[in-house]
Order: sequence, then C-alpha cells, then structure tokens
Amino acid sequence: MTNHQFTLPDGFLFGASTSAHQTEGNNVNADWWAFEHRSETVVHETSGDAADSYHRWREDMDLLADLGFNAYRFSVEWARIEPAPGQVSQSALAHYRRMLQGAHDRGLEPVVTLHHFTSPRWFAERGGWTAPDAAEAFTRYTEAVAPVLDGLATHVATINEPNMLALIHTALRQGGVPADLHHLEPDEQITTAMIEAHHAAKATLHSAQPGLRVGWTVANQVFQAEPGAEDACRAHAWPREDCFLEAARGDDWIGVQAYTRTRVGPDGPLPIPDAAERTLTGWEYYPEALGEAVRHTAEVTGGQVPVLVTENGIATSDDQRRVDYTTAALTGLAQAMRDGIDVRGYLHWSALDNYEWGSYAPTFGLIAVDRDTFARTPKPSAHWLGSLARSGRLPG
Repeated sequence: MTNHQFTLPDGFLFGASTSAHQTEGNNVNADWWAFEHRSETVVHETSGDAADSYHRWREDMDLLADLGFNAYRFSVEWARIEPAPGQVSQSALAHYRRMLQGAHDRGLEPVVTLHHFTSPRWFAERGGWTAPDAAEAFTRYTEAVAPVLDGLATHVATINEPNMLALIHTALRQGGVPADLHHLEPDEQITTAMIEAHHAAKATLHSAQPGLRVGWTVANQVFQAEPGAEDACRAHAWPREDCFLEAARGDDWIGVQAYTRTRVGPDGPLPIPDAAERTLTGWEYYPEALGEAVRHTAEVTGGQVPVLVTENGIATSDDQRRVDYTTAALTGLAQAMRDGIDVRGYLHWSALDNYEWGSYAPTFGLIAVDRDTFARTPKPSAHWLGSLARSGRLPG
C-alpha cells in the first residue's frame, strides 16, 4: 500500500505560514519591539533584523513556489501601516500590495492576517485591548487595509490566537510571560474586546470587499480530561479556547493552530509526563494534536464553519523528526477529512526559522535562515512536504 492514500479536494490550500514581526525585522513601532528593549525585559534575545523578510519576501515566495506549495500565510503589520493614530502610511500599504501581487504572480494564494500578536506602540500605550475604543481603532485599521486586499486576497484572518493574547495580557500584568500559560486566567475584558473587534472587522471587510472570506485563528490546546475530570476540563477549556471557537460561528472559516496537548485533572492542567519526548519549546511531542483539534473545532462550531489549518509544526533541530511529526499530524488530518470534516487547507508553521517571541533557538522552519547573511536553505522536510503539496495527497 502506498503511504499517500488520501486525495485532497480541488482548491485545497497547501503551504506554510509566517508572521510579520517574527520575520520582517526592525518593527520598531510595535509594542513587542518596545517590550523586547525594556531594561527589565524577560526576553532572551531581541528580534532585530529577524529574517529580513521585509526586503527578502520575493526570495521567500520564490522558494515556497519552487518547493511545490500553492499558498502562503503572512501578516500585514498594523504598526507599520498606522504608526500614529489616524496616520496611515501609503508606503506601507503599497509594500503589502506588492507582496499580495507577488504571491499571485508565483501561484501562491495569500492568506492574510491583520493582527499577529503585535500592535502599534500608541495602541498599547492607550491601554491596548483594554481601551474603550480598542475595537473602533482596530476597525479603522481594517478599513485602511481593505482596499489593498481588493482582487488579490480571498482568505483574511482578523486576529491571530486571541485566546493566547488574553493569557499573555494576564502574564504581563504579573511581570512576565512564563513558558506555561495554562494555569493563568485569561483577561475577560480583553476577550470581550477582541470578540467585538473581530466581528466589527469582519463586517467592515465584507462591506468593503464582498468576496472576502473572513475568520480568525485559535490556538487549540487539545485539552484532554483525565478520568473523572470531564467537568473540570470543560470549565478550564471554555475561557481559554472554546469561547473563541464559539465566537466563530457564522464566520467564513476558522483557523486551527495545533502543536501539542494539555492533560487536565480535577484540579487543573497536569504536568507533561517525565518520559514524554519534548520539543525545543518544551512542549510534549504529540502529533495527534492536529486531528483532535480539527475535530474539536468542528464540534464547537457546529460543523458549519470550514476549517483552515493555519499553523501546525514542531520546534526541533532534527529535521527527520519534523518529517515524522508532520507525517503523523497529516495522517490524523486525513482521517478527520475522511470522516466528513470540511478542511480547506494546511499551512505549516513555519516557512522560515524565525523569531519565536524572545528567542531564535526554537527552530520551526522548513527553510533555515543564516542569522548573519540571511541566506535561505530549504531543509529536506521542505522538499518532502512540497512534494506532498504537488501530489495533492496526504499520508495515511
């Protein structure tokens, strides 16, 4: 029996993902840049030049297209587009318009994210998502971006992982961002503000560009209840994931972002078993997370919202382990699709080794990036995954 048994539907988006702050470099007007450079910062490394993708995006897209992919998810940077309140940079808008056109010229379907963790400094200084006009400010930014998308983008994500943003805000209030956020309580005010902003931005985009398919992406934690802890697990999952999935009912699509699992006992999240293999981020090696996350997302959204896998991958220095992990993850995805779940695409995290919010050590990329010369080198896993994209089939 061949290892490639599941034939993908026509139009399936198969590619890789990045974000602006993690790859562009020198995003000096962003709140994360300010956070990195505070005297009391807890980050190990600053983002600096990152992968210099602000200037080298053509090379990045050339590589992805040559590898065999047909889609590329990237973000536009609010801090570049609106460096001061109400001041829109036409130069920045033109830059991202060129990127969208460049993707099309190379046969890559762009999947555009409007907010991938970073905000303008001025927005953060006014209280960020806790400010009374936060949703209004985000909607104004969305209105500025909408014309750039005209005719060149089909799928747009408003906010990346709002559930993680709500947890990170709590962590920052407490002095830092711990490796494990699951024991923290997400900020309810921020949760409410981001849901409001998402719905307002979606309405704005639909009004400006009726053909756009708008959704948002959620960090799926794959909460697994230990025997007898089912109620505790549901209660734990609701404010950290499920309320954000519930808010996506009626969206054009929902982004699934899955890497590992979280086991939950009667008193909350449990530690990773001592014998478990860990990735460079310290997460448990658990490729089954993807199939389980897709199924859970479909269940919570009522099965009526098409799924895009907008992130899935592994931080490892062993590229064969990346192939192993992704093979198992895609096998689970294929089975979910066989069972009738409407999955429209798979976008691997990440296209490039990049800045992982405080350190360059966790290497998620299909393509290695030399930190000094910025030379790009596709890894064997990139060629392997690209061959699957070309074949239109998934393992399993």
